[in-house]
Amino acid sequence: MKPFQSKPITFQPIGIVRNAFDEGTPRSDFKDSESKISLDPALTPGLDGLAIGQQIYVLFHLHRSEGYDLYQHPRGDQDRPKRGLFSLRTPRRPNPIGLSKVELVSIKGNQLTVRGLDAIHGTPVLDLKPA
Repeated sequence: MKPFQSKPITFQPIGIVRNAFDEGTPRSDFKDSESKISLDPALTPGLDGLAIGQQIYVLFHLHRSEGYDLYQHPRGDQDRPKRGLFSLRTPRRPNPIGLSKVELVSIKGNQLTVRGLDAIHGTPVLDLKPA
């Protein structure tokens, strides 16, 4: 068996999240809220085939996350027992990558409106995929 790859992996953002959320926003607030994704205008033709109402995955970089612990309290709640980080949706991960399944509300040029994205304002978007 080969060892894990030790070379860095580099991604370039394809867009950015625009909404009213910051680090202090409770996760429950994201569920039914709308966010905008401003896509790199050069990538707009890649949206062809997406349909309003469709579920899509948004892959994003948790750009404000720093470090991680293998065991963490769910949602930072000290009253709940610690669990392994891979059983949680914590942003504090070895590779700070987020994934949300969202509803596509609208597309206007390179601007997507989605519902249910649990990412804060300014989050770099790495990819979009159909769910």
